[in-house]
Amino acid sequence: MLAAMSSADLRPTSQATAVSRDRGDACPGALRLHAADDGALARVRVPGGVLSVRQTEALGEAAGRLGDGEIHLTSRGNVQLRGLADGCGAELAVLLDAAGLLPSPGHERVRNIVASPLSGLDGRGLHDVRPWLSDLDAALCGSGPARELSGRFLFALDDGRGDVAGLGADVTLRATGDGGAVLDPAAVRVSAQDAPRAALLAAETFLEAVRESGGGVWRVAELVLSGGELAERVRHRLDAEGIGRSPVTEVAAAAVAQGPPPGVVGDALSAHVPLGRLSARQWRELTRVAGTELRLTPWRGVVVPVPDQAPRQRAESLVRLAAAGLITDPASPWPRVGACVGRPGCGKSHADVRADAADTVDAAGACPLPLYWSGCERRCGHPHGDRIDVVASADGGYRLSAVRSGRPTRTAPMTDTDHLAAALAAITS
Repeated sequence: MLAAMSSADLRPTSQATAVSRDRGDACPGALRLHAADDGALARVRVPGGVLSVRQTEALGEAAGRLGDGEIHLTSRGNVQLRGLADGCGAELAVLLDAAGLLPSPGHERVRNIVASPLSGLDGRGLHDVRPWLSDLDAALCGSGPARELSGRFLFALDDGRGDVAGLGADVTLRATGDGGAVLDPAAVRVSAQDAPRAALLAAETFLEAVRESGGGVWRVAELVLSGGELAERVRHRLDAEGIGRSPVTEVAAAAVAQGPPPGVVGDALSAHVPLGRLSARQWRELTRVAGTELRLTPWRGVVVPVPDQAPRQRAESLVRLAAAGLITDPASPWPRVGACVGRPGCGKSHADVRADAADTVDAAGACPLPLYWSGCERRCGHPHGDRIDVVASADGGYRLSAVRSGRPTRTAPMTDTDHLAAALAAITS
């Protein structure tokens, strides 16, 4: 029976800004592996989610030879390899380096860049951000100070449509209709040519402020400064480096963190990956369909540019991807459902959240908000924006919270997944 589902409104609480840490950043990478319950874990940064066919083949080989055989996508468009054998770190590094996935070992954990995945493919963006992506990644890898960035620090390159601008990045470039870019956290317009360098300078300015504050700060939102102080420091740094800037006069459309719908989108195919897990077969099918590259999205999807494919070829490619178990139907509820790894891969998890999420996907499709299942209160990999948090409890069952504008507003307990629909109704009515 479902426990009494109190749906009382919660008093909004201000999010903590000041952060004090007594240890270093332990965020995993491709060279610093993390010991999980299902074996070692490597997180391979993929700036902008862009992978050449050669790189997809290398990742597939690494997963099959050294890990559990699957490619796991993250909420930043990166790749995780799980179930890695003990002592495989050196072999993995050689394999990734040969494929060009480790251009700078000292920067491999800080190459966290998300970019509008359909940029240049569907005609909706104001500026193709691919040149920004290449230039920013090269500048980042060439910066000595940037090595000090946390593995959680995030850059976002938005082509003007407002998709990745809504992901809560630390430094964001958003294309403008006049050919420039708005840089945050400086809140100024810079030229398209100067945009990647300006983004790096903003990150380096953040690091300077962190050192002055005594350290222990990994994200811009955690830095305690008086109102507008970081933005002013970034503007002074831009002036000192000879980068022209001007006030922001164009009002941008609201940023909505939402990925491409499954199906044919412009000159691309879009496929959603249920719960971010790609089997060896699915990865091979994506690689075969790809002409030159894949673009992994922060919404655990894959965009395959196919500008040279005729409509019939595109339809046939979608059939192949769907036959492999990928989501190509825009009406599917799967893009609205996410989950952390849960049991048995994570020792902190209280439940097999992936299995529970898969069993209830149809009920989730009727909910007005997307659902994210977490095995514990850490909520690893949770999305930005309004959602329903479904968090496993240590004593069994789940706790549901409606999150709006970054804060939980209503909550309800759920003793088992058979009563998900009732619990959702209690907090969304």
